[in-house]
Amino acid sequence: MEEELKFIFESAEEAMSNAVKHLEKKLLNIRAGKANTSMLGSIVVEYYGALTPLTQVASVNTPDGRTIVVQPWEKNLLAEIEKAIMNANLGFNPMNNGESIIINVPALTEERRIDLAKQAKSEAEEAKIVVRNSRKDANNEIKKSDGFSDDLKENAEKDIQELTNKNIDNINSIFEVKQKEIMTL
Repeated sequence: MEEELKFIFESAEEAMSNAVKHLEKKLLNIRAGKANTSMLGSIVVEYYGALTPLTQVASVNTPDGRTIVVQPWEKNLLAEIEKAIMNANLGFNPMNNGESIIINVPALTEERRIDLAKQAKSEAEEAKIVVRNSRKDANNEIKKSDGFSDDLKENAEKDIQELTNKNIDNINSIFEVKQKEIMTL
């Protein structure tokens, strides 16, 4: 019978862990002033009729802290990649030199930094909501389960709460690091 409680705990743990991983991925897309190849991670390009991630049709490099260079493996994709970058609305102005696409990453204004910090905070709050919902679901499952003593159920709920606290603290520390990264000139 205790296998059921273990399963509930592991399910909650997995859901909370996935929320934290999702937050980390989302925060990678929020730029912090320095050029980073992950800034273009969400871009897809039409490649022989299929939408394909940019990294599968070109190499993306950062030769310095302010520049991203996209070198397509097929020259005929230059215009398509340039269009995809513009359509992604990332605030970049790509330059096509006939060989590659060069993106100069502008320095962030104070206003833009504040907006990005708010965006990061919003993503962190969404992750916390997922964690709390996972806790609620797990606690409901524990309450519904039959054949367990009240003490066993109470201990399982305490374990779920400890797991929740650990993940919320993790989310807070990830957000604080990203916020510091965004706000540092």
